Amino acid sequence: MLYLPVQICRDLATASQKEWLETNGLGGFASSTITGLNTRRYHALLCAALEPPSRRFVLLSKVEETLLVDGTRYELSVNTYPGAVHPSGYQFQTSFRKEPFPTFTWQLDDVELSKQVFLVHGSNSVVVEYFLRAQGPAVQRDVKLEIRPLLAYRGYHELAHHNQSFRGEFTTSCGHLAITPYATLPTLHFSHDAAEVEKSGYWYYSFEYQRERERGLDFVEDLYQPFVLHFDLNARPQAAMIASLEPHDIAAVPELHQGEVARRKSVGGKLAAAADQFIVARGKGHSIIAGYPWFADWGRDTMISLPGLTLSTARSGLAKEILEEFCEWVQDGMLPNALPDQGGQPQYNSVDAALWYFEAVRAYVELTGDYDWFFERIYSVLEEIVNAYIRGTRFHIRLESDGLVHAGEPGVALTWMDARVNGVPVTPRIGKPVEIQALWYNALRIMESFAARQDGGRKDFYAHLAESTRAAFRSKFWNGSANCLFDVVDVDGVAGRNDASIRPNQVFALSLPHKLLEPAAARQVLEVVERELLTPFGLRTLSPRDPHYCGTYAGGVVERDSAYHQGTVWPWLMGPFVVAHFEAHGRDAAARQRCLHWLSALREYRTTEGMNQLPEVFDGDPPHHAGGCPAQAWSLATVIESFLKVY
Repeated sequence: MLYLPVQICRDLATASQKEWLETNGLGGFASSTITGLNTRRYHALLCAALEPPSRRFVLLSKVEETLLVDGTRYELSVNTYPGAVHPSGYQFQTSFRKEPFPTFTWQLDDVELSKQVFLVHGSNSVVVEYFLRAQGPAVQRDVKLEIRPLLAYRGYHELAHHNQSFRGEFTTSCGHLAITPYATLPTLHFSHDAAEVEKSGYWYYSFEYQRERERGLDFVEDLYQPFVLHFDLNARPQAAMIASLEPHDIAAVPELHQGEVARRKSVGGKLAAAADQFIVARGKGHSIIAGYPWFADWGRDTMISLPGLTLSTARSGLAKEILEEFCEWVQDGMLPNALPDQGGQPQYNSVDAALWYFEAVRAYVELTGDYDWFFERIYSVLEEIVNAYIRGTRFHIRLESDGLVHAGEPGVALTWMDARVNGVPVTPRIGKPVEIQALWYNALRIMESFAARQDGGRKDFYAHLAESTRAAFRSKFWNGSANCLFDVVDVDGVAGRNDASIRPNQVFALSLPHKLLEPAAARQVLEVVERELLTPFGLRTLSPRDPHYCGTYAGGVVERDSAYHQGTVWPWLMGPFVVAHFEAHGRDAAARQRCLHWLSALREYRTTEGMNQLPEVFDGDPPHHAGGCPAQAWSLATVIESFLKVY
């Protein structure tokens, strides 16, 4: 059980770095820091997905609580305003507990108040419960609670401000309120067991979000407070509120609470529960959110994450649904890089998403033996992807006569290293990137294996293509002066022009099931990667010896995007590195111990700082501060998958 004591809760600088996450399986979420101080525009008690898992809106930003003990008011909330922190409720906080739900506890003399927050799975609903515990003389005290909801009602990437269009009127009946601030957005329903409802209708101005300021983005917001709920905790030492897009009976809170506890237990242990937070509904099936709080579902991230989040957690049925959902999105032999969010069209600008699809399918079929489904629904899709790469598809993605895949054109970045500054790719990698060849070769060998199960299948065709790729790869990619692989060959389409940057992408030639190097050569590559790129939290994206290396991921948008793949550490790369090392050393006991040691720092981070999740990135330089999304799907997924393979 993740438990943070009073010393951490009352150290606001430390507490403000620790974030919790609740999800609802629809793409909606609740998130904040352990004191309830919102430091991001994405922090909210209810961020609802109106078209799961997309069109996400922050509806209920937070609630302000005041505890009255014998008439003395104690403000429990925490906010940052220009030049001030107000109120300072963290000074009364004694603990935070992550499980079974985020739980905050405050102590005021001999009166203790706890709050629990949880989302209802499959529903855009948040439940907030309060529990009063009093001992000794406190039993005789007069204790009341006031709750003030603060509404944002805006897109989750945006910020709200006082405006005349916001309609603050609400309807009320016994135990229920409803408010519709904008005609274009749904009604928010509040169910409660308060003794009294007080109409207010105030704007709170100039909340400041420190993490947004650090990221060089707009960071000031106004929020609307429509009413105050008054609870008499002497009459009943519990209070509850549900905020939802559908009306609820407040009497259902115990059932919702118990049901959610039981559902989470049924998912499995802590790792499985963490993995489950990324699984979301899409269409008739499911998808995977790339990261919370700001990413949607991305094709590349989904396919890389699928084995670790579903197959490694004994949820192969979900894997099947995700694979079916994405096969419907294939166009011109490509999988979408990003699926639609807030409307719009899918983005087909990834050379590797479709190739990772082969590996996700292979992992599912190998585990389940579900060949009938595969040949009925998926095989023809994979054939079309191979054919599209052979004949050529968007962005000059094509198989060339030497058996290697070329990808890219000026102004686009098609690999996972896709950051842009002022519209210009930082790492365009136009030519023949190393991991694309590894993924293409792996896909061909997978198709060879599948075709062998069919009468008249094209087994020999795929085998011939694969041999051609392997021969060309070994001829062109070995960098003898560095004892590792080039990152890109034939850069910008110029034969023999090679990029010798020491990057982690070469690891995929050694970690995928069908490998391009023999163990002896693989060990040489891994020695270089370990020396130049390995950190306790993953692999750097560029060697510190490189003049373009950036050791910190910080600053505004330009600074962060410039460093994103130029030295920043990515935890998701630790998984492939560990697997490659383990297999290149014959899966012996010594290699196993080294691999488990390398995974230990990420495990420690997840169970302490990460609140059961792993972040998107860390700084390349020690002490390797975390950055980016605090909860990233492939960071968790590849660590789970590699741990099970090694352990």
